[in-house]
Amino acid sequence: MTAAAKAGFFARGLIYLLVGVIALQIALGGGGGKKQADRGGALAELAEKPFGAAMLWVVGIALVGMALWRLSEAVVGSAGPDGDKASKRAMSAARAVFYAFVSYSVLSYAAGEKSSGGGSSDKRSEDVTAMALKWPGGQWIVGAAGLVVIGAGVYIATRAVMRKFRKHLRTGEMSPTVRKVVDVLGVGGGSARGVVFAVAGVFALIAAVQHEPGKAKGMDDTLRSFRDLPAGPWLLALIAVGLVAFGAFSWCNARWRKV
Repeated sequence: MTAAAKAGFFARGLIYLLVGVIALQIALGGGGGKKQADRGGALAELAEKPFGAAMLWVVGIALVGMALWRLSEAVVGSAGPDGDKASKRAMSAARAVFYAFVSYSVLSYAAGEKSSGGGSSDKRSEDVTAMALKWPGGQWIVGAAGLVVIGAGVYIATRAVMRKFRKHLRTGEMSPTVRKVVDVLGVGGGSARGVVFAVAGVFALIAAVQHEPGKAKGMDDTLRSFRDLPAGPWLLALIAVGLVAFGAFSWCNARWRKV
């Protein structure tokens, strides 16, 4: 499980790093204009690199490791004095399901099913929202989902700012300088990730209120929406740097996470 967790954090970090780089290219008006700043875009970018096809399989298998590790936490509890709490186990179970889905989509993409892991997050969000809005009480369901995502984003960002991640890391093995760098990556990366989640949730809530599936946005369109705000390109660049930082912070977890 230790090896599985380390591999999973490495894969997660690589995906966020690539998404951040693409978002930064979009912000600076470079070659990222036609690329997707989401998991699909990150996989497409990785596939173009030397040994890209092999790396896709490595990332997919590593994410399977992440799912298995989270599942083990749900079954036997996680590291730490409160690892056996029911709420912690439930959260681990939810993360196991999430990473199982992500790993499946990445492996499907590696096997040649480009519409799976490489599909547009924006199109998937719109399709899922359109389907949900057709259900009885669909507006309430989509609205509740939007509120949950907003809450998750605020939770992620708040915990990052409060440096709650420290309790999960073996900080005693770090030098003072490394500890400061990890703090910067954790706070900056977690805050940026939380902001993206929260804004995506706001768009889902708007889609529910206005009954318009097209208002829901995936990660790519959510990131691009920052460009429409005052100081847009600079704000998007700041978020992009934060996502790169979160990718690096994931690699720090691969090295020092308590498992």
